Amino acid sequence: MMAPFFPACIAPMETEFMMQPVVKAGQGLDRKFSVAPMMDWTDRHCRYFHRILSRHALLYTEMVTTGALIYGDKHRFLQHDTFEYPLALQLGGHDDKDLATCAGLAEQWGYQEVNLNVGCPSDRVQNGRIGACLMAEPQTVANAVRAMKDAVAIPVTVKHRIGINGRDSWQELVDFVGTVADAGCDTFIVHARIAVLEGLSPKENREVPPLKPDWVYELKRHFPMLTISINGGIKSFDEIQHHLQHVDGVMLGREAYQNPYLLAQVDARLYGCEQPLVSRSEVVHQMIPYIESELTRGTWLSHISRHMLGLYHGVPGGRRFRRYISENAHKQGAGAAVLLDAVKLVEDV
Repeated sequence: MMAPFFPACIAPMETEFMMQPVVKAGQGLDRKFSVAPMMDWTDRHCRYFHRILSRHALLYTEMVTTGALIYGDKHRFLQHDTFEYPLALQLGGHDDKDLATCAGLAEQWGYQEVNLNVGCPSDRVQNGRIGACLMAEPQTVANAVRAMKDAVAIPVTVKHRIGINGRDSWQELVDFVGTVADAGCDTFIVHARIAVLEGLSPKENREVPPLKPDWVYELKRHFPMLTISINGGIKSFDEIQHHLQHVDGVMLGREAYQNPYLLAQVDARLYGCEQPLVSRSEVVHQMIPYIESELTRGTWLSHISRHMLGLYHGVPGGRRFRRYISENAHKQGAGAAVLLDAVKLVEDV
């Protein structure tokens, strides 16, 4: 049975839908499992695909800078489908007034959470005092959190590293979290690596600094009243279950994107849902109404299908699935039949 298709939200509005979101704006969020905000990856097409795989995972947008929202095309950055709920908007910035304004936009457009990026190590964002470099300015982060919380009723959360080069001691991490918590933030998503702000690329910053999950566990013990989620290098449900013995939530990044069918197990294994596991081919079929609607709006198939390439990861025929889509989805006039033909190739194997 195909999932109901809901047209993309183009403005904050109230509409009746065939299936209500798991979480509506203003309700509490279950943070046991979430998919990380990833630049160039977790756009609205990716999130719709992920939501078919899991109805309960908390999804995040790509990071959007305050400047892009205040001076750019708000519709481009904020549009989404209510089918994606529960959904959080991640912001990049440092100015408390700008962040408060953008948090207000997030709430107006129906997002259930606004998250401040204090973890990205990219040179590009450092130049704008965005991301991990703000770990050297805990009071700036605290001021931003306080301003955002004063502006909205939805949760304001912070995603950060365990430190940055030059400020990578345990005490400095405690001071950072304590200062921001005093400003009213009660939820922290912690990437269990430091960020090296000079000399390593963003990719190397996800691989080179050693993981220190014990530091995140200790944060939870040190701040038992806070909600602490762990992020970084997590690849399996065994790891997820282990982490959940020590912290409140787990956030998956690249593994959720490159091996998305892992998400199909989330609802049963972490939320106790009894629905039968949706098959990979069923996932493709449930995407078809969305794809066909987007094609009528001028979206290219490749903009959607690129997020689905890993669906058959580790399955015989998976390479044929990826190759067929990669070779055909970008062509003029390519439609949903490309994906259905790719599924057939796997089934033949």
